[in-house]
Formats: sequence, C-alpha cells, structure tokens
Amino acid sequence: MNATVSALSAREMHTAKRSAQALPTPFQLRARLSLGVGSAATVERGRNAIRAIMRGEDSRLLVIAGPCSLHDPIAALEYAQRLAALAPQVSDQLLLVMRAYVEKPRTTVGWKGLLYDPQLDDSGDMAEGLALSRQLMLSITELGLPVATELLQPLAAGYLDDLLSWAAIGARTSESQIHREMVSGLDLPVGFKNGTDGSLAIACDAMRSAAHAHQHFGMDEQGRPALIQTQGNADTHLVLRGGHAGPNYQADAVQAACAALLGQGISTGLMIDCSHANSGKDPLRQPEVLASVVAQRLAGQSNIRGVMLESHLFAGCQPLSPDLQYGVSITDACLGWSATEQVLLSAAERLR
Repeated sequence: MNATVSALSAREMHTAKRSAQALPTPFQLRARLSLGVGSAATVERGRNAIRAIMRGEDSRLLVIAGPCSLHDPIAALEYAQRLAALAPQVSDQLLLVMRAYVEKPRTTVGWKGLLYDPQLDDSGDMAEGLALSRQLMLSITELGLPVATELLQPLAAGYLDDLLSWAAIGARTSESQIHREMVSGLDLPVGFKNGTDGSLAIACDAMRSAAHAHQHFGMDEQGRPALIQTQGNADTHLVLRGGHAGPNYQADAVQAACAALLGQGISTGLMIDCSHANSGKDPLRQPEVLASVVAQRLAGQSNIRGVMLESHLFAGCQPLSPDLQYGVSITDACLGWSATEQVLLSAAERLR
C-alpha cells in the first residue's frame, strides 16, 4: 500500500471518531465579561474570610448552600438574592457562600451541567455555556455574595477561577494528579472530598500534593499549550461526605478523621457535606446532619469549620423534560428554601 494513502486513511479514521469546535480563550471571555470592582471585592473578601474560618482564626461556621447544580439562571439568581438577604441576619455566627455548580460529574452518562449544555437539549453549546456560567457568577458576586463551585474539568477552571471564593474537588477526582496540580496553583481555599468508599487516604494525599509546587502541562490564558509552574496551595481541607458504608459526620467519625489528619501533619480543620452519603441522599435529612454539627461544635469540637447544603427554591428534584417546574433541581434532590432559611436561622441562634 502506498505510504501516503496509508497515512491519509489513518488520519481519516482518527478524525471520524471526533470533531472539534473552537471556543473563546479564557483571556477573551474574561475580557468580555470582566470582573468589576464590586465583584472583585466580594471575591477577595470571601476568600479571606473562608481562609480565616478554615484556619481557626474566625469562630464562625462556613456554610456553602445552593442547588445541586444550576440549570436555570433566573431561578439561580433568585436563590442568590434570598441567600444574600439572609446573610446579614446570621453573619455573627455563619458565613454564607452560594453553591454555584455549573459542572455535574457523571458516573456514566447524563446532563453534564450548565457549562456544557445550557439549552438542556444535548446541543452542547459550550461557548454559550461558558459565557452564561461566567455571567451568572458575576451577577451573584455583584450581590455581595461569595461564590463556590466544584472544579471538574481543569481546562474550564481558567474561565471561572477569578470569580471563586471557594472550590471543591469531588470524591471521584480527588485522586487525580491533574486536579491536584491544578489546585496547587489556585489562589483560593479548596476542599477535597473523601472517596466514594468513605476512605480518607485519597483526600489526605491530595491535600499534601496540592500544598507543594508543581510543574505541569496546561493551558495559558490565550488557550495555548503551556508549561504551568505553581507555588502550592496551603489552604486546602478535608470534606467529609460519607461513603458506601454510610455517613461520617458523627462525633466518632469526625474524631477519627481529625486523628488521621493530625497523623499526617495536615490541618485538622474540616467541612461536613450534609448531603450525599451523609444524608443517605435524602435531602430532608440534611437538617439532621447540620443539627449534629452544631451540637458537636457546642460540645467543643472546634475542628468542624464548615458545612455544605444542597438547597433550591423548592424541595425535591425532577427529570429533565421540556416542561420543567421553576426552582426545582434537575439533578440531586434538594432542600427547599423555606426549610433552608429555617435551619440556618436555627443554627445561628443555637450557636449564639
């Protein structure tokens, strides 16, 4: 066979498996949807406050609250307005941060989040998804409310990280070397979740790795392949989210986690995810988990410094369809706003 024909056939076979569509670079999108003075102040103030809480320098409880994932910008902004209005009422005891997740991790397949499919129809308009996600986060920070998200795709982080006051690395990606390298270059606090089996070793290794400087392959602001050099991130912490064997928010599990962290020379300040395996994936049990956290803190457990709540305007969840109910999650079931407001006001009062 002719070598040229053979090479052409191989190239055709390769391209037949995939296609590519150009996206704006992080620099271009940041320039088009730039961070204003007010939003920048919110981001920086949020980062500093979260650092102080997780380091034990601020005695308040950090609360990351919001929908499992954002799919409707209008409903998300209404939720943010309600959370921003509640924040001053509890600010002496709680620091409220908006959970603004635009990427949805999938074990197999399914809707991957606003960033990937903003039209909810599998059209995959990622250019629009990136812009919509960034604009929504800008709008939330303009309310004076810090933003938190899960960083799932490292290449997407450069489009959003200047808007974030806190980020999570999920249970499925805490083991990833690429995510650990990415976190080592972020100038914000980051929580690593324990493994889906409940083990802490992966998250502990991740925290130790992210604290060190790295040289790694990546993308610069202009979208070009680049050698990235990072200085290390000292502001990481463990997020307990339960595992296959059950929850790990109880006092004995928290004490065991603190002992494991201490044994490896890692900061013992940690966060409790009130959803996922800790609630048995029942959103109505999240207040029970938060009540336990408050009771432990009142009993002297100062290492619990943050919690996460999956919460939306209305309780429950719904399947993705053309006729969606406003303010209801299309991914994991959430606690409704009225219950969320009540449980946060109650937690602040008990902590007082």
